[in-house]
Amino acid sequence: MRLLLATRNPHKVREFSLLLGPHTVDPLPPEVDLPPETGITFAENALLKARAAVAATGRDAIADDSGIEADALDGAPGVRSARFAGEDATDEENLEKLLADVPDGSGAEYVCALAYVGVDGDERLFEGRCRGVLTAAPRGEGGFGYDPAFMPDDDHSDRTMAELAPREKDAISHRGRAARELLAWLASR
Repeated sequence: MRLLLATRNPHKVREFSLLLGPHTVDPLPPEVDLPPETGITFAENALLKARAAVAATGRDAIADDSGIEADALDGAPGVRSARFAGEDATDEENLEKLLADVPDGSGAEYVCALAYVGVDGDERLFEGRCRGVLTAAPRGEGGFGYDPAFMPDDDHSDRTMAELAPREKDAISHRGRAARELLAWLASR
């Protein structure tokens, strides 16, 4: 099956391509505009993007909205994870702000809401979570976003997500968990 992924983020296209094999994941065509992420939950934002992609292309689409919720910040940055340090902030600026705002060892959780919207109007939501702690300083070269400072509870090697091999990360990550739920649902159709 070919799935259209409603994102402009090349890291997410690459990650979902690996996670959703044997299905083919196509990136969003450049001429398609995505709506602003105005939802107050990850699920609302994922559905907004998937619905817009279906309306613009006439193809079944998937979209995710994901981020990190820090215990010390009462769940922030949450849906504002990509804009935590400002509207045009880089991954590095967002990570720097988070680490400045939370103490070393603070609990956090990655959350991924993955929406499927079919041209027939069928809508499904899948959610994945990954609990962990934040480190005082970034470590590792892999991953993206907050990965260099997120040490998952499910890995007992004291490595950050950015220090894990891609297969190790996919096995425990929030996106990996949501993608496996989607794969199971697609297989049952």
